[in-house]
Amino acid sequence: MKYICLAYEEESKLNSLTKREWDALRNETMTYVDELRRRGTLITAEPLQSVNNATTVRVRYGKLSVIDGPFAETKETLGGFFLIDAADLDEAIQVAAKWPSARFGSIEVRPLEESLREDGRYEKISSAKI
Repeated sequence: MKYICLAYEEESKLNSLTKREWDALRNETMTYVDELRRRGTLITAEPLQSVNNATTVRVRYGKLSVIDGPFAETKETLGGFFLIDAADLDEAIQVAAKWPSARFGSIEVRPLEESLREDGRYEKISSAKI
């Protein structure tokens, strides 16, 4: 099953790293990326530019709204993503937990839908699942 792993981080924390700390984190990340690729787990991984370069687009009642920056005012913002193929959620969580930047922020793990549902956008959660 495919899972998208969204890496949230605080830019200020990463920007405060020394060159030596940054090089160590980057090397650790690239080594992990190479390991996941060798195992056939990693489909793709991409970093995002600074949240300062983000633009939020909305259309409400036919009117376009464009806002500089992300919509939410939070410390942690989306810094990148990686797409993996894992046997199940437990394996996906293990992959995300070993991603080096998880120590500085959080990784949201979410399964991909195989296609856009005909019966509605999201699966209805019954009280039996809760």
